[in-house]
Amino acid sequence: MRTSGVWRSVAAATALAALAVVSGCTIQPAGPPGTSPGGSPPAGSPPAGASSSAGESSPAGRSPGDAKPPGSAGQPAPEVLWSPGDRGGDVRELQARLRQVLWLYEGPTGTYDASTVYAVKGFQGKRGLPKTGTTDSVTWQRLLGMTREPGKWDLYASGGQPAAKPDPRCLTGRVLCISKTSRTLRWMIDGRTVSTMEVRFGSQYTPTREGVFNVYFKSRHHVSTLYDSPMPYAMFFSGGQAVHYSADFAGTGYYGGSHGCVNVRDEGKIAALFSQVRDGDKVVIYW
Repeated sequence: MRTSGVWRSVAAATALAALAVVSGCTIQPAGPPGTSPGGSPPAGSPPAGASSSAGESSPAGRSPGDAKPPGSAGQPAPEVLWSPGDRGGDVRELQARLRQVLWLYEGPTGTYDASTVYAVKGFQGKRGLPKTGTTDSVTWQRLLGMTREPGKWDLYASGGQPAAKPDPRCLTGRVLCISKTSRTLRWMIDGRTVSTMEVRFGSQYTPTREGVFNVYFKSRHHVSTLYDSPMPYAMFFSGGQAVHYSADFAGTGYYGGSHGCVNVRDEGKIAALFSQVRDGDKVVIYW
């Protein structure tokens, strides 16, 4: 009879199963990691292809244990440095750098305005960053890596610089006190500043003269006979050089220059100045 052989087979199978339990193994073929014997997911596990964390999936090429980019789930959002409504020198530098990469065409103004928000969003979107319009630490570091340190007149390309201290020669009488250092004009009477305005000067080859002069001729609608260009509110002080309004200065800022005249960019301010200045008033141009 084969009874003894059957019992021996049963006994061997029982012993093998017991050994498997003790060693933590299974005798069935192994499925993919994380599956139960036979290839089925353990009870309560997420479906195949889902992340082990509810609501998340691992980006391509990154395992769940890898570091996630700033701002993603489980990571702190980058620090916000400047946002709409902020003012100051840091915002002015941000705007100057955005001008360098052609995302901002006006300013700098030193005020985080709608144009700045639009420029920041464009810069962020182009580089795959969240388009928030606020400047966070990640956006700022990316911008720093693509730009150079702005110079003084990059920061004040559209004006806004403080006026320099008046030259001592400006402290008596009626004076157009003009500083090449700060690019400003102070209209002063007996040491008191009546008004200030931004100005620009001649280029390297047609420099504005320095020294003490006097207004000798005024012409409201003057046109240059040498360059055939308009010189509204012209107040001549030395040969063909005059203080006058410049539409080009108003439009392009300090990215241009005059042929030696002192250009004023604010038409309203020079119109008021023109009405107050008299022939013989002093003009002081200094560094």
